[in-house]
Amino acid sequence: MHTVHGRSTFTPFRGWRTLLGLGICLVYGWAANAQPAAATGGIKTGRHAAVVNPTDTWTPWWEDAVIYEIYPRSFQDSNGDGIGDLNGITQRLDYLESLGVKAIWIAPFYPSPQVDFGYDISDYESIDPQFGTMADFDRLLSEAQRHHIRLILDMVLNHTSDRHPWFIDAASSRESRYHDFYVWNNGKTDKAGKRQPPNNWISLFGGSAWEYVPAVDQFYYHMFYRQQPDLNWRNPKVEQAMFAAMHFWLNRGVAGFRLDAITTLFEDPKLRDAPALGGTNAQGDPALSDVYTNNLPEVHDVIRRMRSMVDSYSGDRLLIGETYVPRTANLDPWYGGSRQDELQLPMDTLLGMGSKLDARLFRQHLVEAETQLHHSQPLFVFDNHDNVRSWDRYGDGVHNAEIARIIATILLTSHAAALIYQGEEIGQVTATPARVEDVRDPIGKTGWPKEKGRDGERTPMQWDASDRQAGFSTNEHTWLPVTPNYTTINVQTESADPASLLS
Repeated sequence: MHTVHGRSTFTPFRGWRTLLGLGICLVYGWAANAQPAAATGGIKTGRHAAVVNPTDTWTPWWEDAVIYEIYPRSFQDSNGDGIGDLNGITQRLDYLESLGVKAIWIAPFYPSPQVDFGYDISDYESIDPQFGTMADFDRLLSEAQRHHIRLILDMVLNHTSDRHPWFIDAASSRESRYHDFYVWNNGKTDKAGKRQPPNNWISLFGGSAWEYVPAVDQFYYHMFYRQQPDLNWRNPKVEQAMFAAMHFWLNRGVAGFRLDAITTLFEDPKLRDAPALGGTNAQGDPALSDVYTNNLPEVHDVIRRMRSMVDSYSGDRLLIGETYVPRTANLDPWYGGSRQDELQLPMDTLLGMGSKLDARLFRQHLVEAETQLHHSQPLFVFDNHDNVRSWDRYGDGVHNAEIARIIATILLTSHAAALIYQGEEIGQVTATPARVEDVRDPIGKTGWPKEKGRDGERTPMQWDASDRQAGFSTNEHTWLPVTPNYTTINVQTESADPASLLS
């Protein structure tokens, strides 16, 4: 059996037909040997078959659901400003319903300075004007319900924008009301009398994870950009405030939340130096262990309380987690283990976020998801807005279309829930900028050329060949350029072709 390692490091791949057959066999073989679903209290209903326990009387809507991620800046522009918006999503609900989508996860559309394109939030209970108004959101919610589609919002709990009123207040005085909403430390003084951060922690986006604020003579911690200060979840008032924001949207009728960076809510209270792993990362900083900044046990107490809060609402509200873990068994605690009282759907990226097309590895991950999670429902993910598209990761440059069908087979024939990222269904490609001058993503600007950023997987959705904007916008200057292959890779063309990836 041939294996595919990447788009630029392998010989021509000739075994895709064999692997497609193996993929179908391994998925159906896995489903056939599946354990009954009684432990979950629900009926396991695959897309093409069902395993029904006669004692089960209820199945939550999200079991076996197809959930479709929308990156709103790039989905559909309704007002001609070159940026997608909420009304654009509403315009495309017919299409989403035709796909059989049960829910759409929408990346952040809250007010934001857009340093991290919405993941730096300055108001959790409003809409950024570039995406529309609250009335537009309510209309989207109402129309989505009419199309039998639920809305899942991205909730960023790890940090806020430094332009959030809480942080503006926190950075003004140590005695301010919101100072303890964030992680502060006095730091150290070196032999020359210069102030230094309290430890060696590195931001994931480059440089020290500590930023000095003269007004309070302290450093604040930021796992991501310095404009994204981390919240202090050891302060109970932070949990109260963030749960209140979630209540705001649940009361409005959303089906649940995808929890961004949920594994990183807590940091080591002793602020110990991170162990060095040797070498450097893409930003040129020392490679460090995240043992003191990721997956600390306290986060599970928060998630259990959050699950209890969400469960107090009718309609099977849902919590999805951004959970990158090294092994399948590490996902089990995020479900709550045998209690299943935490996240309903932590993301399983182990199956699909690799680059090696290998039936043995796929089978291994499928079996692990069936046997190591106390029969909890898996959520398989091959694509999202932060990673090179699976078309390019698994493709060999010759048989990409056939390989994409293998990926679709594995994703959509298991009894797991499936996450699809916009454009995945038509075979959109990653369009990485060729010049640093064209990069919009700040991480690409600071990490170039080793780290080219995430613009390539965020280009506009390709709807048709009616204009150079692929039906995404009437504005020739879209926020990111449309990929040149839009003339053949688009929804309209593929809808008319029974042999297309979309069909």
